[in-house]
Amino acid sequence: MSEDTKVQAELRENFGKGFARRLRAAGKIPAVLYGHGTEPVHVALPGHQVSLIIRRANALLELDIDGKNQLALVKDVQKDPVHQIIEHIDLLVVKKGEKVTIDVPIVVTGESAPGTIVNQDANTLSIEAEATHLPQNVEVSVEGLEDGAHITAADVTLPKGSSLLSDPEVLVVAISIPAEEPLEEDEAAAADEAPAEDAAAE
Repeated sequence: MSEDTKVQAELRENFGKGFARRLRAAGKIPAVLYGHGTEPVHVALPGHQVSLIIRRANALLELDIDGKNQLALVKDVQKDPVHQIIEHIDLLVVKKGEKVTIDVPIVVTGESAPGTIVNQDANTLSIEAEATHLPQNVEVSVEGLEDGAHITAADVTLPKGSSLLSDPEVLVVAISIPAEEPLEEDEAAAADEAPAEDAAAE
């Protein structure tokens, strides 16, 4: 675990929108920690630090709660739809060596063959990975691929220790040549029809 993921969490006993609003005004984020059959634990997290950490997909926090360390995976982040302020975070208790299920973003790299376009059908893949070695994304290279080429979930190279949970046949990327729109022919046909319509009107 890196130093920037070590977070000092404060236990909170007061709940409700009013208390949550006061926490956010103080620069803190209300959160709840659950999992492994434990009772949910309500905490307050340092807003600025956690906001930076959760920019990464599937962020893992090392919480210090009253002197006790606990690994937690960020499962859900609730934001104000207008101001994009983090209103609440759901955290899942995890243990070192444990495997967890996550959705990992797909990043397309490279350039397909000249004249072709890349159609990305899937933006994430569901995988199982070790809690302390969660990938931020998986890369799919389309370098030099020709028209008609396609990549399925089964073709994606996963990080060591990870396994695919998504349907292996799910289409991730397809390479194609964009269809030419016969705009000039349509315009010419419209021009030919216009005089005929004018003549009929006379």
